[in-house]
Amino acid sequence: MLAQTAVCGTALLSPDLAAVLRLLVLAPLLEEWVVRAGLHAWLLPRAGAPLAILASAVAFSALHLHQGVLAAALVFGPGVAFGLAYQRWRDWRWCAVLHSAGNAWALSMCAGFPIN
Repeated sequence: MLAQTAVCGTALLSPDLAAVLRLLVLAPLLEEWVVRAGLHAWLLPRAGAPLAILASAVAFSALHLHQGVLAAALVFGPGVAFGLAYQRWRDWRWCAVLHSAGNAWALSMCAGFPIN
């Protein structure tokens, strides 16, 4: 259980309705708008795709530091994947959909459904 708490954090282990809405709607929309539509899009013409993808993934990880260093490290890979998706479609909303799907998967792995 200690390892699960370190990886999942308390919000994923016993989510209430507000936490689920935050994880599936609010966080994906806001984080992807800031990181992809903001930072990634700004860096792209200035630094090129590889640096834009890497920097946006680092920023995405930094947004999760409040959950602990392990959680921030674990979201780096998805951050790169969302950056690649942004490169492909140039639409941050698709990244938000992928982000929401990833959070739904994390919820199902950490807390299981149905939600308490």
